Amino acid sequence: MLNKLLNFYCAAKQLKLTFTKLKFKRMKFFIDTANLAQIKEAQDMGVLDGVTTNPSLMAKEGIKGQNNILKHYVDICNIVTGDVSAEVIATDFDGMVAEGEALAALHERIVVKIPMIKEGVKAIKYFTEKGIKTNCTLVFSAGQALLAAKAGATYVSPFIGRLDDVSTDGLALIDDIRLIYDNYGYETQILAASVRHPMHIIECAKLGADVATCPLSAITALLNHPLTTSGLAQFLADAKK
Repeated sequence: MLNKLLNFYCAAKQLKLTFTKLKFKRMKFFIDTANLAQIKEAQDMGVLDGVTTNPSLMAKEGIKGQNNILKHYVDICNIVTGDVSAEVIATDFDGMVAEGEALAALHERIVVKIPMIKEGVKAIKYFTEKGIKTNCTLVFSAGQALLAAKAGATYVSPFIGRLDDVSTDGLALIDDIRLIYDNYGYETQILAASVRHPMHIIECAKLGADVATCPLSAITALLNHPLTTSGLAQFLADAKK
């Protein structure tokens, strides 16, 4: 009898995991930039699902001044058809709430990007209750990802490339978060960040990440294979004969 109950429990758990994974029907590609030309290029390819930005990316494009930054967010939203993460600068609860509400009011596509700190988790809970989407950024552990999900974050952003930089397996973190979220049915989407190259994208897809955000170069690198290049050259040469 005990064995039957154990077998039933294991089967039910496996069924739950399978059902949960079926909800994630396709992987999303976000581009991590504030460059409008690159965003448009990715959009024109037909593979872009959203954009992530931060103050460093804004500065890289020479976008300075609060009004110009806010206008740039709107310009991005007018190009894409998916979510656009806009990051708060404040690190206190009241400051993050004020900035986040102002950002969310800019456009319906805006997702408020919040750092993984204690006050940030409180702010995520606040925004969740207000129906405002959030992206919990600077996540480097499964425990942090669990807190973000419990607070109701729309996205959680584990930085896999930065973990690799300090001799830690960033992809293992994606695997851990996927297991935890599937165990408990959390709807927070795993947004793999600090993605450096095409194999990062492929491995994240194999592990079940919901989103990969990366430079345009990492996405276009997926196009490349020497056999495709040589095969096309041969087809074109034969067509001329």
